[in-house]
Order: sequence, then C-alpha cells, then structure tokens
Amino acid sequence: MANKKRRRRRKKNNNNMYKILAGAFGATIVILLGLCLAFLISESGIGFKKTPGTISEAKVLGTYEAAVTPPEWAMLEKNVPMEISQTVSIMMIGDMLMHLNVTESGYVGDGTRNYDHLFQRILPDIQQADISIVNEEVMFGGEDLGFSGYPMFNTADEVGDAEAKAGFNVILHATNHTMDKGKQGLLHTLNFWKKYPDIHVLGINETAEAQDQLTIVEKNGMKIALLNYTYGLNGMPMPSDMPYAVNLIDETLMAKHIEKAHEQADFVCVLMHWGTEYQLFASSDQKYWANWLCEHDVDLVIGAHPHVVEPVEWIEDPKDGDRMLCYYSLGNYITGTRAARAGVYEQAIGGLAKVEVQKNGQGKVVITRYGLVPTVANIGRTGYGNIYTCPLSEYTEEERRNTILASNDPTFTLENCEKLCEKVWGDLYNAGERETMISVEY
Repeated sequence: MANKKRRRRRKKNNNNMYKILAGAFGATIVILLGLCLAFLISESGIGFKKTPGTISEAKVLGTYEAAVTPPEWAMLEKNVPMEISQTVSIMMIGDMLMHLNVTESGYVGDGTRNYDHLFQRILPDIQQADISIVNEEVMFGGEDLGFSGYPMFNTADEVGDAEAKAGFNVILHATNHTMDKGKQGLLHTLNFWKKYPDIHVLGINETAEAQDQLTIVEKNGMKIALLNYTYGLNGMPMPSDMPYAVNLIDETLMAKHIEKAHEQADFVCVLMHWGTEYQLFASSDQKYWANWLCEHDVDLVIGAHPHVVEPVEWIEDPKDGDRMLCYYSLGNYITGTRAARAGVYEQAIGGLAKVEVQKNGQGKVVITRYGLVPTVANIGRTGYGNIYTCPLSEYTEEERRNTILASNDPTFTLENCEKLCEKVWGDLYNAGERETMISVEY
C-alpha cells in the first residue's frame, strides 16, 4: 500500500515539472514572436498615431541617426527658457571729495594715518559686489607736495590703502582735479596703484598704449567693459610729453574705445565725469552726451562731478529701440563741506548705485535689476574718525545733531534729506528703506 502512494507522488511531481517546462517554452515563443514583429514593423516604416491631445505622429525608425524631431516638439523646446547664467553685480559710490578736514580725520594719535572709517558702514555693499567702483575725485600727489583741499586737492596715499582694504576693485581717476598737482602728482598716483595689481585704475594713463588698452572685467561667463572720461581739467594742462595722460570726453577717442569694447566685451559701461556743479537735474550737456552714448550702443552710464545727486533714467535710441540706463550723478560719497548757508546739506547726500546683469536666452547680457542706497556724509568736528559716510536709513538724529553741518545749515534735517531723495529719485527712493531695487522686464 505504501509503495502505491510513493508511485502516485512521483507521478504527480513529474506532471508539475512538465507544466513548468511547457510554460517557460511558451513564454519564450511569445517573446521571440514579439521581437520579430517589432523588427518587421521598424523595417517597414509603419507609423503609430498618438491619441488626441498629445504630440502627434512619431515614427519608430531603424537607426538613431535617422530620427527627426517632430515640429510640435521643436516648438515646445523653443518655448522652454534656457538656463540663465549667474548674475554679475556692479556697484559704485560717488565722489571722494577729500577736503582737508576729511584728510585730517584719518590722523591717528600715534602719528600714522588710517581711513578705514570712511567705508565702515557700507562694507557689505562693497564686498558683495563683483565690480566695486569708487570715483576718486582727487589725486594721491604725495606728502612732499603737501596735503590740501579746495581748490587744488591732494590727499594721503592711505586713502587708497583703505579703498583697497574695503574691497574696491575699480578706481576712477579721470576728473577735473586730475592735474591739480601737475605731472608729479599724476605720476605719484600712477605709481601708488602699482602696489595693488588686482585693482583696475581707469581714466589716467602712463603711456599711449595704456590709453588704448581697455579694462574688461570677466566674471561668470560675462565680459564687462569699463570706460572713464572727464569733461576737463579745470584749465590745467596735460604734461606736454604725455598728451594721453587723462581720458577727456572726446567723440573720436570715445567712439574708438566703444567700438573696441563691443568687439571684446558683452556689456559696455561708461563712467562719465560731467555736468553742472550743485545742480539737481541733468544739464543739456549731460543730455547730449547721454544720447550720444546710447546711439553708440552703450549699456550703462554712471556719472559723477556735480557734487549733488541727479536723476536716474532709461534712454532709448529712436533708431533701434535699444535702451541705456543712466545715473546722471551719484553726488558726493564723502565731503568735508561746511559752509554756513542754507541748502549746503545737499552736498552731503549721495547715492550708491547698484546694477545687476545677466545673460539672457539669446546670449545678450542685459540689466535685470538696478537701484540705489541713499547715503549721507557725517561731517563731524575735529578728531580721528569724525567724518564718515553711512546709509541714510541708518543715520540717527543724534549723529546729525552733533555735526558741524547742523550748526551751519538750518535746513539740514533728516526730513529734508528724505524729501531731497524723493524729489530727485522718485520711485527709486523709499523712505526708511536701506536700498531700493527695481526689476527689469524683457
């Protein structure tokens, strides 16, 4: 009896084995038939229709090389925005108007000089920008020539050391005071900056070749050209053997530089020393040159010299519709002005320009955001560090009250400072805000 049961179990096990083998064989046949069918279809070029609402008609082709993107796919790809490159940020402060009392504010008690206090309150703005520009209104003529203020300026080399330490990497020297101390002062300034080879010095030139060598700053895959010119030299002559010493506002020179800049860079920024002193609006001369620069496809203009702030506006070229952003004047960053008259406080108000550029989907570098940080120069009394500059939004009533300006100008109030900024800058100023930035739509 037991033997019969064992024979039945072996027979049952054999049957199960046959079923497994048969199933595997059948599956193999189905797979082989499917592969053959797919091969025949691919060779015959038979197409398949997609269901309504999807991209229609895509062929299964024999080779990858033969594949063609359907028109509908190409259209979708065209409308997908390209990845935007990183931002390049540009910032610039206004005039470093180093009156003698400002130079004296850097005298440390031990007989040395230090000017870190001039930039302490805006260090983040300087150091966070890719391109940080300062308009060096006056020259470093050397101590041997004597430090002096208005009208023939000469300040201490240590001011330049403080600018380098703060993080400025572009210095503008084409101003109406460039030749205040003659050739000796010019050469001393040029030699001073050689100790900082990573800092770009614009507007003054040691050789004719240097005048034709443009400053191009390359960052994040973008090349930014920076050019600097002044309207004049206060009647002082250039050295007879150095007619190239200072970049003057001149159509021939500027056109040559701008043409070369377009060949070498993606974005052209011109830094102009121009305008009418103490005038809160752009002069006809500034308007003329701004339109001329726009017609020559300049992208950005930032101006200096009037010693007060002036408007910011977009200028459009009527021929092609291209636009150029223009800051007519950033006013004074630092000043020691202390005349006893109403309204002189306007010379203590400045603006820190901020511009961000990116490469758009067509590969063109464009301005995507721009704005201002309103600043005020605190003109204190005698002593080390008593003159400095800070954002207007951080300036306190106690600071204002303790200045010489508060004693000499009855109109110097925080309220009037705010009204001035609102009058000149409009939407680019928001009272109480440290900075205002506007995004640009394209």
